[in-house]
Amino acid sequence: MIVDLRIYTCKPNKLPVFLKIYEEKAWPLQLQYLENCLGWYTTVEGALNTVVHQWGYTDQGDRERRRNAMAADPKWGEYVKAAAEADVLVKMENRILRRTPFFDAYLAKKG
Repeated sequence: MIVDLRIYTCKPNKLPVFLKIYEEKAWPLQLQYLENCLGWYTTVEGALNTVVHQWGYTDQGDRERRRNAMAADPKWGEYVKAAAEADVLVKMENRILRRTPFFDAYLAKKG
């Protein structure tokens, strides 16, 4: 399994606007196409106005197939356009993570 870690930084005081657009337009599509949300958070301390979300995939090919299918949906284009027009984001990052063998062993023990 791999994890797609996404970190979005919003402009000051724009986080609620971004969350509303995302919840209404992107969240339903991501649940439909990506399916395996591992977490969706906003920061409380540290770098403020930050959203962090994680999506699990079998492998990079699974990630690409799912994200490409979502990107081809016209409703995804509506979300991208709405977010751009609202001018709420400063930065978007994503990282692909892979579990370490010792964590896999920990999970296996934990059952």
